[in-house]
Amino acid sequence: MASNELYELERELHEKGVGCICGVDEAGRGPLAGPVVAAAVILPPGLELEGLDDSKKLTAKKRELLFGQIMQKAETASVGFADEAEIDEVNILNAAFLAMRRAVFGLRAIPQLALVDGNRDPGLEIPTSLIVGGDGKAACIAAASILAKVTRDRMMVELDARYPGYGFAKHKGYPTKEHYAAIEKLGVLPVHRKSFLRTLGRHLSHV
Repeated sequence: MASNELYELERELHEKGVGCICGVDEAGRGPLAGPVVAAAVILPPGLELEGLDDSKKLTAKKRELLFGQIMQKAETASVGFADEAEIDEVNILNAAFLAMRRAVFGLRAIPQLALVDGNRDPGLEIPTSLIVGGDGKAACIAAASILAKVTRDRMMVELDARYPGYGFAKHKGYPTKEHYAAIEKLGVLPVHRKSFLRTLGRHLSHV
């Protein structure tokens, strides 16, 4: 998608009188460890950030650069998360929705409309439009995807320093062979999602 096309949906909504639109996305549904993180972003009408795109299509360096620009230029932005215990208690989908609600409720303005990446309504208590692949179709969702991804990656780097030997800074908690090997060797940590280890068939004596 061309850069200017990423802004088309919000441009059309603004022209129809929808003045306050937030994009919502999350990061970290798949990993075995760490929280799921969501972000909500309201961009000023007419603002275009060079290189803005779905966070998965960007390098870590580009994401970090855009993170700073989004935080500086957004009308308001907020990040919310659900931790490992909450994920184990309510399941990853509901935990992701919880993180999304926390992100939206943390905004300094009440959106007239939320554009949410995905096909499931997270229950934000405001008008919501679900967009599959939204992080590549709407600028505000792309911005939210970057905030969520960078925030979570930074948290996993911090966990890597706290729990050396697991490789969190490299694989960010995803189920890599390296990560499984570390669990087998060093054991399960408090930051691991115990329900994920059972679901994935890892019958570990440590769980």
